[in-house]
Amino acid sequence: MVSLDHRNAGTSSLRFFFSPASVAVIGATEREGSVGGTVIRNLTRGDYRGRVYPVNPHRSEICGLRCYPAIAAVPEAVDLVVVVTPAGTVPGVVGECVRTGARSIVVISAGFKEKGAEGLALEKEIQEQLRGSDTRLIGPNCLGLMNPLVGLNATFAQDIARPGNVAFLARAARS
Repeated sequence: MVSLDHRNAGTSSLRFFFSPASVAVIGATEREGSVGGTVIRNLTRGDYRGRVYPVNPHRSEICGLRCYPAIAAVPEAVDLVVVVTPAGTVPGVVGECVRTGARSIVVISAGFKEKGAEGLALEKEIQEQLRGSDTRLIGPNCLGLMNPLVGLNATFAQDIARPGNVAFLARAARS
């Protein structure tokens, strides 16, 4: 599910994906080898200069940053939210992001239509949470999002791409 297009949205709505002033990582952790750990380390150890908010109800600090128990506790409406929680939690997380004014969401989490009818039902729940909002979503089950021109590596890839004049966007074929 990639819901980038919206009836009244212009290309300015993509700015929150590719040049966010703030990023929250829901499911952030310091656990080595975890997706949530890799994403938060990519954001905090690279050249990204925006505000980074780890979100995890079981931690008070991650990577030297104050950790928030929920997106609603973050002190601002976040430009980009990266979701790395179990699939069953994602519709509720997306709903909370919409209610708090998050402008864009990337769902890295897997376990959706590739898992069959139950996963497809979760995707439909996500779409329902987005209905009527201006929040855009990329995912689920993706690598994340990267823009080397601003130092943004909101992926679980080890390295950021080199800045240049080429963009790459991939979408899995529909089955």
